[in-house]
Amino acid sequence: MSKFVGMLRSTWCGAERFCGLEFLRRSGWAGVFIVIAIGSALSCSGMPSLEEQERHVRENELVLHQLTPRAFVGAWGAPTYQHAEFMQFFGMNDDSLIPRSRLASGEPPRGWEVRIEAGDALFLAYPDHGWLVVCFEERLVYREALTAAQLHALGRSWQHEDKFRSRFEVPATQ
Repeated sequence: MSKFVGMLRSTWCGAERFCGLEFLRRSGWAGVFIVIAIGSALSCSGMPSLEEQERHVRENELVLHQLTPRAFVGAWGAPTYQHAEFMQFFGMNDDSLIPRSRLASGEPPRGWEVRIEAGDALFLAYPDHGWLVVCFEERLVYREALTAAQLHALGRSWQHEDKFRSRFEVPATQ
């Protein structure tokens, strides 16, 4: 029994060393830079190049979390209507995020997980291509095929809303 307790004590002491900052102090700045380099490489590896993103947009392959607003502007030009506002999103099983404004009031979407995200959303309406795309944190999170008439009506409603927004409600430009 005492041998077993001794093994637990040595394991606990080893874990205690890593929980404290002693490990980082011994490894110095080299360890910190290695962690930063690995994190940077992993975070950048998932996003295709801008040229590849534009190709996807031109071919109507609107891949979630792989396209940026810049790719849409590069491929299709400036959107006919553009709208930015703070928005709540419902997280779906297919990893898309549905903006609250695209749902009936008080209605959760079908297939909704118990996940909600919120932040500044960028809505781009392209009536000539028949798409409403929504970007959150500089990535495409929602797309909806609509008729040109529906997109024009949506764009006009955004323009009407913008007339009554205070400067505090307008998201900061980047």
